[in-house]
Amino acid sequence: MSFGDKIRDLRIEKGISQTQLGEMVGASLRTVRGWEVEGRFPKKSETYTKLSDVLGCNVSYLMNDNEAFIAKATVDFGNRGAAQANNILDQTAVLFAGGELSEDDQIEFLQKIQKLYLDSKERAKKFTPKKYRK
Repeated sequence: MSFGDKIRDLRIEKGISQTQLGEMVGASLRTVRGWEVEGRFPKKSETYTKLSDVLGCNVSYLMNDNEAFIAKATVDFGNRGAAQANNILDQTAVLFAGGELSEDDQIEFLQKIQKLYLDSKERAKKFTPKKYRK
């Protein structure tokens, strides 16, 4: 179940509209729709905490390892980093389509790929011109 599906199901279960949810967590209606319909994720980890409080669930339920990876890439490297992280996850899913690896091996492989991506982005920062650094 995707992040957007989880948010929508919990919101409907609580009888909260998208507008009300947005007001409760400090997000716009457009942002909530982006989560539920467009497959977007919150940029700040605090938003996951607010959502879990409002929707009455654990943060870990809302944020699986992939979503945590995308959120970290978004915070550290912006929308471009999030797009690259999504691309890595999509390509990894295709790689596992044959089903040759055990689930534990797939998880370990994915964690190594995520760490490699984040480490390489950090190393690349030193080559970024100063005017483009945050």
